[in-house]
Amino acid sequence: MRLRHQALLFAALLLVADQLSKWWILEVVRLPEVRHIPVLQAGPAGFDLTMVWNRGVTFGLFSGEGAWNHLVLALIALAVAAFLLRWLWKAETRLVALALGAVIGGAVGNVIDRFRFGAVVDFLHLHAWGWSWYVFNVADAAIVLGVLALVADALIRPEGKRKEAA
Repeated sequence: MRLRHQALLFAALLLVADQLSKWWILEVVRLPEVRHIPVLQAGPAGFDLTMVWNRGVTFGLFSGEGAWNHLVLALIALAVAAFLLRWLWKAETRLVALALGAVIGGAVGNVIDRFRFGAVVDFLHLHAWGWSWYVFNVADAAIVLGVLALVADALIRPEGKRKEAA
């Protein structure tokens, strides 16, 4: 199976996992009604389910209540996904291809939320020693891990190996 096909399958699997997790949170757990469920507390660290409707982008930046805000953000995300698809077709290694697949799958998952709800469903909340990470979802985790893999590849793989991998 070609790298790009593996990456697209990975993107599709992440998209399904993201949408299923959001369906479960909204329809089974009904987190919007409860708002907060402690899941795991290990000393000063913990993991909770906390309902947040993210109307912005990463970490809530550019959030707004305007009628068109969610559509503009969704269209920007789709444009980024299209750019990443083009990059994917030129991917040199499995790591780069799968990382791009992760970012694409995550971006599309959040775009679906914006079109359906006007906001992204965030619900995973990690905290420790008085420090609290932003509430996120499966798509966000895929995007962050994909970007970290792309950065690591750019920093670690020698230039000569880049050309050989193609």
